Amino acid sequence: MAIEEAVLGEFIGKFVTDLGATVAAGNVVVGHRLGLYRALAAGPASGQELAERTDTAPRYVEEWLRGQAAGGYVQYDADSQTYSMSEEQAFVLANPDGAIYAPGAFVLALGALRAEDRITERFRTGAGLGWHEHDDDVFIGCEQFFRPGYIANLIPSWIPALEGVEAKLSAGARVADIGCGLGSSTVLLAQAYPNSVFTGSDYHAGSIELAAKRAADAGVASRVSFEVASAAQFSGSDYDLVATFDCLHDMGDPLATAKHVRQALAPDGAWLVVEPYAGNTVSDNLNPVGRVYYNFSTLLCVPNALSQTGGYALGAQAGEAAIRRVVTDAGFTRFRRAAETPFNLVYEVRP
Repeated sequence: MAIEEAVLGEFIGKFVTDLGATVAAGNVVVGHRLGLYRALAAGPASGQELAERTDTAPRYVEEWLRGQAAGGYVQYDADSQTYSMSEEQAFVLANPDGAIYAPGAFVLALGALRAEDRITERFRTGAGLGWHEHDDDVFIGCEQFFRPGYIANLIPSWIPALEGVEAKLSAGARVADIGCGLGSSTVLLAQAYPNSVFTGSDYHAGSIELAAKRAADAGVASRVSFEVASAAQFSGSDYDLVATFDCLHDMGDPLATAKHVRQALAPDGAWLVVEPYAGNTVSDNLNPVGRVYYNFSTLLCVPNALSQTGGYALGAQAGEAAIRRVVTDAGFTRFRRAAETPFNLVYEVRP
């Protein structure tokens, strides 16, 4: 077998890049937990100065900064021997309420990787691993990963893209948020539409406990309730809006969920389905976003679906055609793509 040196060198370059990114993930989470990015975003600093700002050990901080500079996450000035962040770096790394917050994605990734040994065994047996069986950082990181996108898009663009829904919410509507996790989407909707009432549900009791606390902290608890329930068994009826955010593809029986949503909707109600951005074929998804989602899906989405009854394991890159097929099989007659972002596809589904 003849090895082409140029091709080998290119592939080794990919490996080195990926290895650096893998170990850098832990350092990003350290910066997130200790407030290092936020402190550096306030102004240039040496390692000693940043350590003083954050009450941390200078030698650790100096090494951390060097790695961040080598990865292009911060900037280094050799003359002054100080580090700084550009506006763009600070936008992505230092503001958890901004449109993009990269550290949350790394919290999620590291949390998911803690199940690597169990996922390896599932490859051998074909068994599933439920969402509730993962490390707590999976639940926290998932919210931190998706919440910025919801802040940037849910109220400004996704709700207005649904026919007549914004007016209903403003006047006063009944809303169910299915698979709500820690409730960030539920709370955002409740804050934006004070005349409406909201019910969030998730099968994971720990997430529901935190969701209720988040709603109370946000001052919306009087109009928001939460329940521990599977997506095919949430309570209530005559909802004006049902929403599923980045979770339908995780379910072992999305068809049963879709049928239950149809029964729970008011005759003129709408189902807002938000799913990861994906094309309909594997080839469509062989890109950086697809790589992220396929790898998360291998550790989280497919194992969760396989842990449940129903026979589905759509995965995070299911694509529009697969989602359309599920809702059509459930009896819905109208389905359209209402909006999209680089990370999400947004569908409006009607009875």
